[in-house]
Amino acid sequence: MFTHTIKVEIQFGDCDPAGIVYYPNYFRFFDNATAAMLSAAFAMHKRNWLDHYGIAGIPMVDTGARFIKPSSFGDVVEISSEITELGRSSFGVKHSLLRDGDLAIEAHEKRVWVVRDDNGGIRSAALPDEVRKLLGAQ
Repeated sequence: MFTHTIKVEIQFGDCDPAGIVYYPNYFRFFDNATAAMLSAAFAMHKRNWLDHYGIAGIPMVDTGARFIKPSSFGDVVEISSEITELGRSSFGVKHSLLRDGDLAIEAHEKRVWVVRDDNGGIRSAALPDEVRKLLGAQ
């Protein structure tokens, strides 16, 4: 399945008073990594693929992480993101965050492909065949 890697430099504002990344910020990094992965797979920026596919977004319905090593201000980490599963309207993502080449965090997400309904809300929609192909479906 499709994989993509980004680098993130840890900023002062990402850290708590102990000088390490405040854990919710990792989930912000992972959200950005998922968007970057899909942008690479679809060969267009997120603002364009949202419009191109006519979707409202890809909200997260499940997430979790295993924290192994902390990161600090100034560290440059690498986040490798991989599509792990494709459902009818959902997909799984695994993130591996490396610091100095060592695994620091393993995280997972489950996201849903959603469109707007007639009442202005959102509802799940089937992943288009093109998207399935781009993300590595056989």
